[in-house]
Amino acid sequence: MKRRKAMGLTATILGGTIIGTELLLSGCTDGAERRTSFSESDIVLLDELGETILPATEGSPGAKAAKVGAFIKNIVNDCYSKKERGTFLKGMGEFEQSVKETYSKGFLELDRVQRHELVVKLDKEAESINDGIDTQFYPIVKILVIEGYFTSEPGLTGALRYNPTPGKYIGCVPYIEGEGYIGG
Repeated sequence: MKRRKAMGLTATILGGTIIGTELLLSGCTDGAERRTSFSESDIVLLDELGETILPATEGSPGAKAAKVGAFIKNIVNDCYSKKERGTFLKGMGEFEQSVKETYSKGFLELDRVQRHELVVKLDKEAESINDGIDTQFYPIVKILVIEGYFTSEPGLTGALRYNPTPGKYIGCVPYIEGEGYIGG
């Protein structure tokens, strides 16, 4: 083999290795650019909507105390595809727009009674629609609020009887009237 041909093959192999490695590592980004799609006002909106769905009571904290807005942001950014994330953010904008059209003010400006009426209306609409429920904003948010609340410390210890998982197994636990369900 001639030296010129050997040098050309070596350059091709090295170039392919460097370019191939660069392409491989480009898929390992932390995705920080995705996280800029949620603003602080979006998180406040999600917290307040969550508080309307799961309000604080005398015996347990509400969804706002569990910071469900930040939980939803993390789930959408880390677990949803780009298309699903876009659908979610579009739905959030459409939700706020429909609230403004109905009440002439944003969701955050509504009083507690108006928020409750809106959530009841959205629940009824979600029950009546069977097709396309995966793309509707409210049912997705409601599921994420419930999941975020009951997997958070305030939800687990305040609304449920907390039973730490690493412990002995007790197959039959008595239910005491008035106490929450066992979680943990």
